[in-house]
Amino acid sequence: MISLGIDPGTASLGYGLVRELPDGTLQLVDYGVIRTTAGWPMAARLQKIYTELRDIIAAHRPDRAGVEELFFARNVTTAISVAQARGVVLLALQSAGLPIAEHKPNAVKMAVCGYGGADKAQMQEMVRLLLGLAETPRPDDAADALAVAIADLHSYRLRSLELA
Repeated sequence: MISLGIDPGTASLGYGLVRELPDGTLQLVDYGVIRTTAGWPMAARLQKIYTELRDIIAAHRPDRAGVEELFFARNVTTAISVAQARGVVLLALQSAGLPIAEHKPNAVKMAVCGYGGADKAQMQEMVRLLLGLAETPRPDDAADALAVAIADLHSYRLRSLELA
């Protein structure tokens, strides 16, 4: 099973694909960021996100997707633009027919680190260890997206056990 994790953003949207093998081992498939140019109109930025995300889905054919929910900070303008990017992501995933789960940031931290208050460095180190990587994935948005994919696979497995 392959999960596509998304860390939404307008300037830099992180994506990460993780495969769970039958024995429960996690394996890195791909990761990266979709970047848009700050001077572009918002509609053009959102279209780029949609188009590139559709290309990633077509290339890797994930079985499901996990998207990080918004964490509202003080900057309302940033929250609105991230919400717009999130909407485009949900549209692309839905259009591709993928089952989608939305994950709160502290739930992702709990699934990956065992502690909902883990900091960024702890998260990145656990992603590195869980995927058996020599180095921490960069940039941060991509590492965060891999964490979302890992959390998505864990929560999917737990939901499957509850239904059995």
